[in-house]
Amino acid sequence: MGSRVFDNIGVLIHTVDLEISQYLKKQLAPYQLAPEQHLILALLLEREGMSQNCIAEQLGKDKSSITRMIFSLEGKGYIRRVGCPNDRRSVEVYLTDKGKELREAVSTISTTTRELLSKGLTEEETSELRRLLGKVRENAKQV
Repeated sequence: MGSRVFDNIGVLIHTVDLEISQYLKKQLAPYQLAPEQHLILALLLEREGMSQNCIAEQLGKDKSSITRMIFSLEGKGYIRRVGCPNDRRSVEVYLTDKGKELREAVSTISTTTRELLSKGLTEEETSELRRLLGKVRENAKQV
């Protein structure tokens, strides 16, 4: 007999998130990256020069958390911060050569994770899951 705790969709989503985070931590350990730092690098590999505020918005994280992660990534030599010429209060983030060297690793880890998570799901099921989780996310934002 299974626990009724997992009837709560929030608990189920949380436990899935923990499992995914544990997997990503193992994959990212050789690069001394945390899962959320991996997301920042993935964003910058798509588009460099994003402001810290833009990164925070894209990831749905508070600015202070993003600032700490960016300082950590800068300390590891993966990124550099540059003052925005148009707005002295804003900082743009760029990859260093060392950060750019992670392109293949970041891409491989992202692709492998996506494939593992969608294993056994049809394209339609994956699309429906994204749609439903988007609804749940919007509901959670209103709480």
